[in-house]
Amino acid sequence: MAIHDADPKTPSASDLTHEDERVEAILRRGPAGAFAVVGVSTFIVVAIFFIFYFFAFLPRGAVQ
Repeated sequence: MAIHDADPKTPSASDLTHEDERVEAILRRGPAGAFAVVGVSTFIVVAIFFIFYFFAFLPRGAVQ
């Protein structure tokens, strides 16, 4: 009968420490991707507003 010391799927303490260091390094960089998504979506909304303003609202003229 074979006796196994450890389950190969169970991470060791050094693996967990390395993983914690990786997570902390990622968190130190900040939410750059989220800011990029916010910037792009804001640009799209503002562009749609100006397109509507210049091509739909202004050509109609003043409403009396």
